[in-house]
Amino acid sequence: MKVILLKDVPKLGRRFDIKDVSSGHALNLLIPKGLVTNATPEAIKRMELNRKQVEGERAIHEELLVKNIKGLDGITLKISGKANEKGHLFAGLHREEIVKEIEKQTQLQLDPAFIQLEHPLKEVGEHEIVVEGGGKKAKFKVVVEKAL
Repeated sequence: MKVILLKDVPKLGRRFDIKDVSSGHALNLLIPKGLVTNATPEAIKRMELNRKQVEGERAIHEELLVKNIKGLDGITLKISGKANEKGHLFAGLHREEIVKEIEKQTQLQLDPAFIQLEHPLKEVGEHEIVVEGGGKKAKFKVVVEKAL
């Protein structure tokens, strides 16, 4: 039975692939879970149109990502947090908090997954952060200050 994959299916294929599977596997598992649809000529045409649309959207998102990463290169963000006398923050700064500050201070939108951060920032001071995505890389500084 020929089917079109609607989602990535492990050990079978990726979204938009056309595959031959056994009828029992398709009817009992794949179709009820909404992972595939029958590969009729109309469905194949719809799938091709959908694939072109998704690829176009992906290209636009990647272009926007590269622009935002270029905009981050070399900037300095200031973030304040509660800290003790030795300069240790009570709550570490995670990727999500850094992204919120980026949006607030520079109006650039970024997915937290692109920020290369091994562990949360837990010290007052200057930290260099790397952002990588879309084949581009940028570095910016985060200055963590003690909140009063």
